[in-house]
Amino acid sequence: MPSSPAVNGFRALALSGAAGVARRLGWDGVYARTNRPLMELAEMQPVTAQWWRERRKTRGDFFYLALGDSTAQGIGASSPGRSYVGQLATRIEEHLGAPPRVVNLAVSGATTHLCARDQLPRAERYLEKHPDLVTVAIGANDIAAWNPVAFHRNLSRILGALPDHTIVGEVPCFHLPWNERRVTEANRMLHLIAAGRGLRVVPLHAATRSRGVRGVLTEFAQDAFHPNDRGYEVWADAFWPFVRERVDAVRKVPEPITP
Repeated sequence: MPSSPAVNGFRALALSGAAGVARRLGWDGVYARTNRPLMELAEMQPVTAQWWRERRKTRGDFFYLALGDSTAQGIGASSPGRSYVGQLATRIEEHLGAPPRVVNLAVSGATTHLCARDQLPRAERYLEKHPDLVTVAIGANDIAAWNPVAFHRNLSRILGALPDHTIVGEVPCFHLPWNERRVTEANRMLHLIAAGRGLRVVPLHAATRSRGVRGVLTEFAQDAFHPNDRGYEVWADAFWPFVRERVDAVRKVPEPITP
């Protein structure tokens, strides 16, 4: 009999906690076993990246450019198309009646430093083509080794290089008090930088925090870190009002046919 989502969530949290303890105590064998879910997801990174490279071949009149980390790639989802970027692309297609062209430059494990160093140079040639929509959600991987000065510098560089219609996602809720203090500081800087550029910010932190215990148990993948399909839907729901407004601003949506 299949396990319920909540049971799977408890199991993921237990394994994640055990992996952390084993690592601190130097129990290599225990760490290897309890950390297996994370390693299994890590092994999906080349597959996910290739999926998005293939997706670039889909032509469309509406051009969507995405930057970010593993959440944009879709690590933890049942398929890359169920990441928040993939779900947004599906909603755009349904809204316009035609598939968009999607270039997803996100890299799993990217910090703001790596995004500025690696993704921005790759984005330059796509920015020259004037994408209709640009989204970026970056910073979650900065929290573990938190450096507010570096975060501010890197994020300023990223947002300064992107168009003024770029939609920026907040750092999501970590549901852990010691990390949430850092997330609060990161999002405060993010809002200040985005405001200086006139960019709109998606309230992703509030959207993920509001999910509470139920969300923690049912909306994360087996590593208890990345969202699963349900979790990515929460992200897509938070982004969608901003994305839909942008889509409508640059493309006339066909009027429904009335009898």
